[in-house]
Amino acid sequence: MTDLPETPLLDTVSTPADLRGLKPGQLRQLADELRAETISAVGATGGHLGSGLGVVELTVAIHYVFDTPRDRLVWDVGHQCYPHKILTGRRDRIRTLRQGGGLSGFTKRSESEYDPFGAAHSSTSISAALGFAVANKLADRPGKAIAVIGDGAMSAGMAYEAMNNAEQAGNRLIVILNDNDMSIAPPVGGLSAYLARLISSSEYLGLRSLASRVAKKVSRRVYQSLGKAEEYTRGMVTGGTLFEELGFYYVGPIDGHNLDHLIPVLENVRDTEEGPILVHVVTKKGKGYAPAENAADKYHGVQRFDVITGAQAKAPPGPPSYQNVFGETLAKLAETDARICAITAAMPSGTGVDKFAKAHPDRAFDVGIAEQHAVTFAAGLAAQGMRPFCAIYSTFLQRAYDQVVHDVAIQNLPVRFAIDRAGLVGADGATHAGSFDVTYLATLPNFVVMAAADEAELVHMTYTAAEHDSGPIAVRYPRGSGVGVTLPETPQLLAIGKGRIVREGKKVAILSLGTRLAEAIKAADVLDAKGLSTTVADLRFAKPLDQALIRKLLTTHEVAVTIEEAAVGGLGAHVLTYASDEGLIDAGLKLRTMRLPDRFQDQDKPEKQYADAGLDADHIVATVLAALRHNVTAVGARA
Repeated sequence: MTDLPETPLLDTVSTPADLRGLKPGQLRQLADELRAETISAVGATGGHLGSGLGVVELTVAIHYVFDTPRDRLVWDVGHQCYPHKILTGRRDRIRTLRQGGGLSGFTKRSESEYDPFGAAHSSTSISAALGFAVANKLADRPGKAIAVIGDGAMSAGMAYEAMNNAEQAGNRLIVILNDNDMSIAPPVGGLSAYLARLISSSEYLGLRSLASRVAKKVSRRVYQSLGKAEEYTRGMVTGGTLFEELGFYYVGPIDGHNLDHLIPVLENVRDTEEGPILVHVVTKKGKGYAPAENAADKYHGVQRFDVITGAQAKAPPGPPSYQNVFGETLAKLAETDARICAITAAMPSGTGVDKFAKAHPDRAFDVGIAEQHAVTFAAGLAAQGMRPFCAIYSTFLQRAYDQVVHDVAIQNLPVRFAIDRAGLVGADGATHAGSFDVTYLATLPNFVVMAAADEAELVHMTYTAAEHDSGPIAVRYPRGSGVGVTLPETPQLLAIGKGRIVREGKKVAILSLGTRLAEAIKAADVLDAKGLSTTVADLRFAKPLDQALIRKLLTTHEVAVTIEEAAVGGLGAHVLTYASDEGLIDAGLKLRTMRLPDRFQDQDKPEKQYADAGLDADHIVATVLAALRHNVTAVGARA
């Protein structure tokens, strides 16, 4: 924990209404104190830091100018919303960020009326804000909708789909483009700030409207020509032609850290009849905290850190992370196979593709926040004889499901999916949990779905995927470090659809998929000690099933339990279907399935999340004993 900063002015602000009671000259001090409080809070809890520090002044300015929560403020992704939370009645809980029972690290509707739309995935803000704006327009209610979207999020097609449809909202929709990395316009300065104030002013807009009416009276052709001339002249000066073509009135670029520039522009935008409007602000990620400014990538998301030095808490040395095992294995395989390439959607370091890219830069592709494109791009590569690995988090692959079905599965193209962050993910909560990939992939014809039980298995499965040319194949693996097994010098080519017996028993069979294998082995130790001889199998494949192994286990053991870190409809459902089709259930088989609960689980430590889900050794034992009708009360109930 760090000492709390002195924040005398911030202490008087509990809600945006308090903020709007301040004098303009006090806002600079408030922003400085808000930045200090944000740094202090994230230093104590960990979380997203750089993005929030970059929008401190913008957050103050928006809440000062607009009538939130009546005016709906939608933050894209939401990882930059910590200063917003501090200003909207949640400062007393800000040091519970991302902890069990604490504040979410993203915006969340159930948390506050100031979070009108929950977010944690990118590029949804303009669509949602458009919905709010049009709803107010149709109901003739007051209130504007403000979407704050980062330049990185503009790499997703959804943002442009929304902008293309935004004209219906009129002046009720305001999009603020937070440009903190990708330069899409001339540098900001006094001239650009002056221009932004000028073209957003009522005087300019009034003159523009008058000129428009006069031109209409003269001739339609003259009117159109003048409109284009004005648009492109302003576009050349300010860089906004693209947005004008999409139907927005463009204002900017302006310095997103200069309140003297921000406030008058936002006031002009608030009061104008022109719309929809896009305000382009330029900010610096990590602004005001030197370590975050100097290493924006390392301070995007942080562990707890020392505010004075910036040093982040480091986990003790341990096994390598799954993402690094994947990246290094793929890079090594690519040394002897020029067909292997890697695609990621704005997560090179998060997926291990950065390691591949370092070794093979010409075969690594970061397509930005564009999962749909990533999948179909990979399909095109596969159709032309390459061996593409599409490395995407489980929760983000959901965004490209139609492409997975239509462009990959139906055409039976050998795209390799490396599905990171499978299972529960701790502090990022429900929005980032990889709960559904087994269900949504194993239901598709032609797919092979693997789940690595440990880091050595991931090496074997990566190699197996590389060599699999007869259709799509996926390997899923969790966030974080491996279990500590020795990595193989030479990967094995696994037989498709074949599992393995980890330990032999006679009475109980535990059929595991993925990294719950370690808990299955712990449960087997307890059951053996109770005189219940237990077999543990690592099925390796959710599809195709190892039917011979499953039949053997189901017919030679008194009770069988499947366990997976995936939602209903996954391995357990497929095993039940197979058992039903083969008439094994009619023979009195005691078959139980253990999977994630049918609800979204809140953030917590992963071990607590899995205990809450009923997917730890204690619950496995309780499930077996209950199935055998022992007089034992289950350790916990799964909701």
